[in-house]
Amino acid sequence: MKLIIIAGPPSAGKTAVVKQVIKHFLPKKKISYLKIDVVRAFEDEELRNEFNIPARKVYSGDLCPDHTGIMVLRDALDWAEGLESDIFILESAGLCLRCSPYTTQSLGIVVISAVSGMNSPLKMGPMISLADIAVITKTDLVSQSEKEVFRERTKEVAPHVEIIETNAIQGTGLRYLMRAIDQTPDISDPAKIVLRGIPPLGVCTVCVGKRDIGWQQHFGVVRKLEGADDLFRGD
Repeated sequence: MKLIIIAGPPSAGKTAVVKQVIKHFLPKKKISYLKIDVVRAFEDEELRNEFNIPARKVYSGDLCPDHTGIMVLRDALDWAEGLESDIFILESAGLCLRCSPYTTQSLGIVVISAVSGMNSPLKMGPMISLADIAVITKTDLVSQSEKEVFRERTKEVAPHVEIIETNAIQGTGLRYLMRAIDQTPDISDPAKIVLRGIPPLGVCTVCVGKRDIGWQQHFGVVRKLEGADDLFRGD
């Protein structure tokens, strides 16, 4: 079974890309799908109704969606393998720009919108830098010069990443993506799958529920207005 992990900011067109992948492979491959979101999600219902594939969702709630994806991935792989899936697609909400959901033994795809601003790739960090492929959507809505700048900004973050430009609703320009998925090796050993990147160094006291304002009220890795360096304060 192939593991495909798709991330990207909200409204970038992730699900539109997923639909194109399903349309391309469904006649020959069994596909299952998992959506990780924070509060509400409807993509699993859409895909189940439109393509009649096994689809489900998990809400992360107070937990980062990328962290939730990692925590449930082993169970999700067992679920997809139990359905004899050939391709398992995990779509992350991708809201935390410090993290990324990509693992070893997977194809990591980041979906970013060309209309999100020419400098937006510079703000996404690991979500782009650890991906294998960057699918840039809505390229029909920007000028050629804007597209070129957006590509350069993406390459600045991840020189290695393969870039695909598309109007995902119509599916133009996605031939290379389908070929890359087709050539992705199957999972060899689920027990050896790990995150590609290093997670954030620490969890701050705000993340665990402390509501006081001001760095003086917190401990661990903290940050002050003056001075860019992280400061560690013991408890």
